[in-house]
Amino acid sequence: MIVYIDMDDVLCNFTEAFNQALALNPAIRFPQSQYRFFTALAPKEGAIEAVSALLASDRYDPYILTAPSVKNPLCYTEKRVWVGDHLGMEMVERLIICRNKSLLKGDYLIDDNVTGRRQEAFEGQLLHFGSAEYPDWRAVRDYLSV
Repeated sequence: MIVYIDMDDVLCNFTEAFNQALALNPAIRFPQSQYRFFTALAPKEGAIEAVSALLASDRYDPYILTAPSVKNPLCYTEKRVWVGDHLGMEMVERLIICRNKSLLKGDYLIDDNVTGRRQEAFEGQLLHFGSAEYPDWRAVRDYLSV
């Protein structure tokens, strides 16, 4: 089964870094537009282990499906660097950057948003990361049995 995993606020702490950068410099309207913003994001608790478990599973075929930040044209490269640094080349080869998540065919989409990037039109099952049902990686792993 194909599993797509969002990056920002699912694999890495985008909102936390965004709020910290904004607190340090409130004059910056788009903190994510700063050079190396995406490469410096901290992994979410349990994310690295969950991706490793999905990769090791005979049942799942995981990919990262992330939308680009149009406020930072370097984010395409920076997200790729983050994936390489934290998840290795195997996941770099499974990195998909696309603004419309309904274009891809798969069984599961793990995302912190249910709309905004056409998640609601994804043909598989959307696991709403951070929701009451899937608050963290432990809940997602329990559901997927990995």
